[in-house]
Amino acid sequence: MRGQTLVRIIGIDPGLRRTGWGVIETDGVRLSYISSGLITSTSGEDLAYRLRELFEGLTSVIAVSGASEAAVEETFVNENPRSTLKLGQARGMALLAPAMKGLRVAEYTPNLIKKSVVGAGHAEKQQIQAMIGFLLPKARFESADEADALAIAICHANHRGAAALARRVLKEEAVR
Repeated sequence: MRGQTLVRIIGIDPGLRRTGWGVIETDGVRLSYISSGLITSTSGEDLAYRLRELFEGLTSVIAVSGASEAAVEETFVNENPRSTLKLGQARGMALLAPAMKGLRVAEYTPNLIKKSVVGAGHAEKQQIQAMIGFLLPKARFESADEADALAIAICHANHRGAAALARRVLKEEAVR
């Protein structure tokens, strides 16, 4: 690894019913699968309690994962405004949980995630899952939400250096 620091990243695919999470490790070049899973909320329960279930589940996963950085998929707008609003609230929990644990949180659009993993911004789920199997041969995921979360983590591993550079430049410009 020649001086490269290992970084553990948690990718989060937010959803009110199912929130996927995936943890990988990178040394700047190599990617390693650590773990992945699914957090579900109880259907029929009041929204506030479902959001609490997601938040507590994510907080617990982050605590045991050893992740130092997090990446979350940006919300896309559904035709149903109510569904979009609920997804946005679940996404809020996905942003808040790692932030409360002190992790740096990055956000990526679905197209950038697909392009980073497959090479095409409009890739199908099967293509993404096949590429994750290639990039992370030890990965075991049982749902599309887990696979998506791993794709989000891979996207962050590919773009985190550029994001850090942009933050440094902005900080330097603010000092001037």
